[in-house]
Amino acid sequence: MRVPSRWFWLFVVFAVIGPGQFLAFAEERYNRRTPLVRAIEKVSPAVVNIYTTEISRSARNPFRSFGNNLFDQFFKDFIPPAENQRRSLGSGVLINGEGFILTNEHVIAKAAKIHVTLSDKQEFDASVIGADIKSDLAIIKIDSGKPLPYVKMGRSDDLMIGEQVLAIGNPFGLQHTVTTGIISALNRNIRAGKNMVYSDFIQLDASINPGNSGGPLLNINGSLIGINTAIYQKAEGIGFAIPIDHAKRIVDELIRYGKVRRGWLGVSVQDLDAQLARHFQLDRQRGVLVVGVAENSPAGKAGLKRGDVIIAIDDHEVTSKSDFRGRMASYTVSSSIRFSILRDGKVVEHRVRVTSIPKSYVKEFTRNWLGLKIQENSERFARAKRLTTSKGMVVVEVVPNSTGGRIGINPGDIIRQMNQKRVDNEEDYNKAVAEINNPDRILLLVQRGRQGYYVTLEP
Repeated sequence: MRVPSRWFWLFVVFAVIGPGQFLAFAEERYNRRTPLVRAIEKVSPAVVNIYTTEISRSARNPFRSFGNNLFDQFFKDFIPPAENQRRSLGSGVLINGEGFILTNEHVIAKAAKIHVTLSDKQEFDASVIGADIKSDLAIIKIDSGKPLPYVKMGRSDDLMIGEQVLAIGNPFGLQHTVTTGIISALNRNIRAGKNMVYSDFIQLDASINPGNSGGPLLNINGSLIGINTAIYQKAEGIGFAIPIDHAKRIVDELIRYGKVRRGWLGVSVQDLDAQLARHFQLDRQRGVLVVGVAENSPAGKAGLKRGDVIIAIDDHEVTSKSDFRGRMASYTVSSSIRFSILRDGKVVEHRVRVTSIPKSYVKEFTRNWLGLKIQENSERFARAKRLTTSKGMVVVEVVPNSTGGRIGINPGDIIRQMNQKRVDNEEDYNKAVAEINNPDRILLLVQRGRQGYYVTLEP
């Protein structure tokens, strides 16, 4: 039996209620299609549900009885752990018709397999194009063989506190759930863990729950203005989103290079306390004080000097040292940055084009900024010096009263990690240095004998 079409039923309704009531019904429904409804209809087809299968590795360290030692960090390389699978949920948004999806890094971190479901229930396996833990952004890709619906990235530099926004995602696996609210605040800094600060967040009063992470934040016109994130687990009744202007630079790097080539500025800064703020005649505590500028660095070539106070970056006020680091983390190689600087009682502007740290500068950087002279470890060197490992970079000299000297690093210590990047040889070390975008705070894992300990160097 053939099922009547929807046009047949519309004709039946039209005949029963009459043309007047039918037109009134249609007009009333049309009037209810607010800009909010139209924005949801426009963007929903581009919002995806992300399922990941993670491999959870667990194994007992048989050397734990030795105390706090580096076996905790490295024994897993030699003892195969048991594997357990678990599934997690998240959201993402298609940003072009070729299948590139923007989401949060923590949504796909450690994923062995990534599955994507579209709004029309189509399912795909996805591959990781690039992920960046510092910005909590990632790009994954699906191949459908045909153009896909997508949303173009908008802008976030003109956002207004109080304007209405909406978030689309898949909280707790509930597909395509919409929450609405207003922008509560801009330029929020969120601390996630001891050494991680996310800067310049959009704060909204729409809840962002697990599963919403990676989904789009939209304005009333349906423009993509941010990427929702549930990184701040203590939030109740509020949400946070990464501004799309911040994400654009990261997305371009991830698609082109699979990673973020962070730029190097070449300055060391410190917070301004109340006394320093009065000294520089600031109306309140804001900005950061430049305490060091590396020779031949982008900052040095652009004219920044020790004693300058950086009060704004691209018209965004700098509130603290952590805020400065967070903002600089979003700038990549070749980015042009405009600094507003207080110097001799006047505000001047300097434009700096950041670069990567050149390999020729690595030794100079290590000595001048860290106060260390190092060399690659080897089996022969380890035997001669009676070291417990033949990997890493060995400290052979410490400059008196330097950053490394003040923190307690001694000749014979071995650098095993820099900013959580493993350093087994000189090539690893050079790569780790090249990825430093702000050398005013560097986390090292140092081995002394069988003991391993973390130190933070702040030149």
